[in-house]
Amino acid sequence: MDLSYGPEYETFREEVRDFIAVNRHLAPKNAGRAARPSNEGVAWQKLLIEHGYTARTIPREYGGFGAEPDILKSRIIAEEFARAGVPGGLANQGISMLVPTLLELGTEEQKRRWIEPTLAGDVVWCQGYSEPGSGSDLASLKTSARVEGGDFVVNGQKIWTSTAKEADMIFCLVRTEGDAAKHQGISYLIFPMTTPGIEVRPLRTMTGHAEFNETFFTDVRVPVDQIVGQRGQGWFVANATLGHERGMLGDPDALENRLLALIELMKVEQVGGARVIDLPALRDRLVALQAEVAAMKYNGMRILSNQIKGEPGGMAKLIVKLQACELAHQISALAIDALGELGILYNGSAHERA
Repeated sequence: MDLSYGPEYETFREEVRDFIAVNRHLAPKNAGRAARPSNEGVAWQKLLIEHGYTARTIPREYGGFGAEPDILKSRIIAEEFARAGVPGGLANQGISMLVPTLLELGTEEQKRRWIEPTLAGDVVWCQGYSEPGSGSDLASLKTSARVEGGDFVVNGQKIWTSTAKEADMIFCLVRTEGDAAKHQGISYLIFPMTTPGIEVRPLRTMTGHAEFNETFFTDVRVPVDQIVGQRGQGWFVANATLGHERGMLGDPDALENRLLALIELMKVEQVGGARVIDLPALRDRLVALQAEVAAMKYNGMRILSNQIKGEPGGMAKLIVKLQACELAHQISALAIDALGELGILYNGSAHERA
């Protein structure tokens, strides 16, 4: 596999590096996946869109930069922001999952109404998929929506709804055809979280955080034009959204950056007068993790190569997502074992640290 980019792309890489060097002082420290972005995070997002470093290929009429698709340039942007330890924009469910779904399957009115404010960080979304009895078997969901006048009337319950308390909007799977086969009677609705009849109850985890919630719907009225895709075809739309989620969760550059940060800490911290990184058992685990992260990165390059040639990614995307989840936990576990209490403060989400 030829991993070189060529002179034209290396020139573009220098442009990205120059932008980061000049503007990194404006970057928020915690843009990441925060439910409600800070003012600094929103300003940083808008600056990146203006220069084409995020939302690069999304049309200008929907709030993007409007560049022609160029997979290698997009890859270079991701590499350089990760290498610099600077956030490459906001990363939440609305931007990473709903926006590409609307671009693919939404109506023109839905695209113009929702994509730009979502990209800008002004509108925050949550996902209404899982239910108490429908987790891995999502198609068995029971939340229903009947048509009454010009509205769907939604009743039911969702669980593990991330950031539901902070969200402005929800994209939600409901059953609109009760007598249809379970994969065929589902529809995909979008509606405000302030709609009458919605109740959110936080689920506090062992970390003390309440990122997840139960969400209850009682006679919630949603205009019929707020369906994405065709009625009864929500399973197809949901799979499109989940495909984008897999891409969001499998980020080789961000994972490599976390591992490099851990290595630097292990070089500094000492146990009994010896550097943590020099302890044989921990060093062996670190070397194994470096190999696994490298393998994940090369799987990502395989996907990139296929995309450039117009070929499907096949199982490689799923492999990268699986690798990312497993390696994120292994890196966090090594941080705890190597750094003790300091490892609890090491980079990572609350549920990863748990």
